[in-house]
Amino acid sequence: MVLRGLQTLLERLYDVDPDHDVYDYLVTDRRKLAAFEPENDRRGPEEELLLAETHDGAGVALYIDDGLLSRLERENPLGALTESNLADFCTALEGVSHFLYSTWRLGNDSAVSLIELETQAEVDKYAAAVFLIADQQGGDFPAQVHARLFDQVSFDERLEPEQYQRYLTAHRCAAKYCRALEQRFVKRGQARVEALVRELRKFYRLGSTAKLRHALAS
Repeated sequence: MVLRGLQTLLERLYDVDPDHDVYDYLVTDRRKLAAFEPENDRRGPEEELLLAETHDGAGVALYIDDGLLSRLERENPLGALTESNLADFCTALEGVSHFLYSTWRLGNDSAVSLIELETQAEVDKYAAAVFLIADQQGGDFPAQVHARLFDQVSFDERLEPEQYQRYLTAHRCAAKYCRALEQRFVKRGQARVEALVRELRKFYRLGSTAKLRHALAS
């Protein structure tokens, strides 16, 4: 099951264990979400995390399109991350990132903001892709990931202005931070892996304001 593999990858990378399996919260039929969707959201995205306050905590559901999951099961990026499955990998990884980060923060009685979720997901996509490709290529850290994820990107034209600004801010912050990671920890395909992981774990544990400040200062 590819989503569990992605969750395990992030849990090991960040040394977190929220004790929740993503498949226990997964929804693949978008019709089941109709009553919970904002009226002004016209996108119908392939991935979406839903959080709702309840009398005893928070309700969580992760929607990922069934067709996308089927494609990833046929062409699993955990075995080979390629251009042909990169877009689906990024979509699924973003959903798993949102799920893991929000359940981990809530489990520690910590608030989580939308800009924080989006920024962390952008960093997670970069970090997961880098470590996966390095492992699949025999240990050499790839040089092309940053440009592929952060330079060749476009935003959904149906986004509301507030949504667009949030995604743009998260993208720019993550791009700057991940470029700094490469400059500090990776040289000519070789990485100081332990130092890189320590920095990523430190960033993961920062709150919303501190996370953005740290990214922009990198």
